[in-house]
Amino acid sequence: MSQEFITISPIDGREAVRRPYANEQQIQAILHQACAAQRQWQDVDVLERARVLTQAVERFVAAKSDIAQAITTQMGRPSRHAPLEVDGFAARARHMIAIAPYALQPVAAAPGSDRERFIRREPIGVTLTIAPWNYPLLTAVNSIVPALMAGNAVILKHSEQTPLCAELMHTAFMEAGLPAGVFSYVHADHATTQRLVRAPEVGFVSFTGSVRGGRAVEESAAGRFIGVGLELGGNDPAYVRGDADIEAAAESLVDGAFFNAGQSCCGIQRIYVARRVHDAFIEQAAVLTNRYVLGDPRDPATTLGPVVRAAAAQGVREVVEQAVRQGARNVADAAYFPAARAGSAYVAPALLTHVDHTMRIMRDECFGPVVGVMPVDSDDEAVSLMNDSPYGLTAAVYTRDREAAIGIGQRVHTGTFFMNRCDYLDPGLAWTGVKDSGRGVSLSVLGYEQLTRPKSFHLRMA
Repeated sequence: MSQEFITISPIDGREAVRRPYANEQQIQAILHQACAAQRQWQDVDVLERARVLTQAVERFVAAKSDIAQAITTQMGRPSRHAPLEVDGFAARARHMIAIAPYALQPVAAAPGSDRERFIRREPIGVTLTIAPWNYPLLTAVNSIVPALMAGNAVILKHSEQTPLCAELMHTAFMEAGLPAGVFSYVHADHATTQRLVRAPEVGFVSFTGSVRGGRAVEESAAGRFIGVGLELGGNDPAYVRGDADIEAAAESLVDGAFFNAGQSCCGIQRIYVARRVHDAFIEQAAVLTNRYVLGDPRDPATTLGPVVRAAAAQGVREVVEQAVRQGARNVADAAYFPAARAGSAYVAPALLTHVDHTMRIMRDECFGPVVGVMPVDSDDEAVSLMNDSPYGLTAAVYTRDREAAIGIGQRVHTGTFFMNRCDYLDPGLAWTGVKDSGRGVSLSVLGYEQLTRPKSFHLRMA
């Protein structure tokens, strides 16, 4: 068994980070310290927790340039885009801090008794956050900050592709005065991560990653009777109705498909377009796709960086090649993307037409800059195709008709439904999925429910 891991940068295939895995003695110490620190942290007033965590967020934002550089180096996001994730981290954290006093206040029982009755929301204890590399800050903040605001201690296990994000976050939080042990991180392999899920000290697990990874977490937690929040994969659809603003829809959906090199669980992968505007949409989308600049993400001119590793790029190419063999046409012009080359992590964007649901691009999650576009003849056909997927994280419709959008949204099996936008997460709304996209809720006031346990009080005066 390896005692360390090496992070390879997709930019040039060179070593970016080398770290030792935590050993059993270190794991035991982290768990023990987290339990001890949590017992004291839960007694800290929620407004004081808010003060400390607000300071932690400010410390983190102050290191934006270093954090953005770490993101670019570790997973290849263009340097012009990487700072946006720090801003997003801060916005989500500040929102969850602001709503905590309301979300955590006692709940009065419904009228019907002359006794005093209420329900308190109490912390679970120690929570484990298992975060992925594709959005190393945004996925982590969804559980870390509300868990801490609720009075829990948090142990963060980050992806081996983005270990610096965990370290930089921990440094900022400690410098802000968060008590030692309340927030910690651990570099762990799969076996040790499963051991953490099974650890009796851990009372809740938040996992963001693949469906296979989610199943592994559920299996490790089986029989423990603890909460498990799973935010898993997606193959998210969009529908462009005949009354849509085609130019605006194309601009939004091309960005939704290709931002972060398509490595987003809620990125757009399937687009259904009303037949009468299909050709106009394709024409506009092709122009926008061919404007991307694929290259070294450290170059300010680059708008499309590499995918996370060369093997992932090869997998994306295979999905495109398979679709083309089955009759699809790629209307993105390869001549615009000379940086794309076999054996590297650099893969050109693909805008596929003449696709159908026998193709992997329309059925499975493809974590890369690839999107398929199909014409449809009615709202009913669009809804049927949107629902023809094992995933259900987000879905979008582009239309000028609000009532039609709501009606379609009620019929689509998804966790979040958008009108005239996509690939976005509003911290004021519940972030959740259906089917193989997972279960549980993060963000919004509902996000506090899975990070606390209810305790009922029934008071009878003598």
